[in-house]
Amino acid sequence: MAKNMNILLADDHDLVRDGITSFLQTAAPDVTVAQAKDFAEALAIVNGDQTIDLTILDLNMPGMNGLSGLTVMRQKCPDVPVVILSGSVKRSDVLNALEHGASGYLPKTLSGKSLINALRLVMSGEKYIPSALLEDDGGTIRPGEIDLDGLEPDNPLRQLTNREREVLALLTKGLSNKEIAKQLSVREITVKVHLTGIFKKLGAANRTQAVKIAMQLGWEA
Repeated sequence: MAKNMNILLADDHDLVRDGITSFLQTAAPDVTVAQAKDFAEALAIVNGDQTIDLTILDLNMPGMNGLSGLTVMRQKCPDVPVVILSGSVKRSDVLNALEHGASGYLPKTLSGKSLINALRLVMSGEKYIPSALLEDDGGTIRPGEIDLDGLEPDNPLRQLTNREREVLALLTKGLSNKEIAKQLSVREITVKVHLTGIFKKLGAANRTQAVKIAMQLGWEA
């Protein structure tokens, strides 16, 4: 993470705050962590003179009122990335947080190393999504889109979930995220999540590259 970085960490559990603070300051000595035990205290900190570079909010702490606290914080500090911290990794919670402007979602079960990597990703301008969200969510691949039997065992296309293959199939047809979401009857943020999984598994940097790599690997549009 960047040097001389100020992080606001708000959580109603002393043990969680102290543990994360200790780890962050050990891993990155130039990082300063301001602690808050509830949302009201977090707001008081951002209303003060201290410059905050990143905010971490516990989803269920007093004053958050679900994702209302996230909305208020984003309105108060629109240029500061906000990450949600929670013991829940339910798909609906993660997607709702992202839709309300969160730059990431941190399960409290994350290891210290994964926490640092997640925060670095957020500070680079990307969104952090728990790997559990990239698992198969029940999509049904349409016949004729890809013949897995004809692929080599180590072909990256085999790593795609059914839903990711559905998204890729529509991507190769030139559909936008909004159009793909409509076709699959899912939310647009869900499409973005699956695209993240596709890019990662295919080693692609963007949509165009993902389609090109898929074709090279044997995908037929």
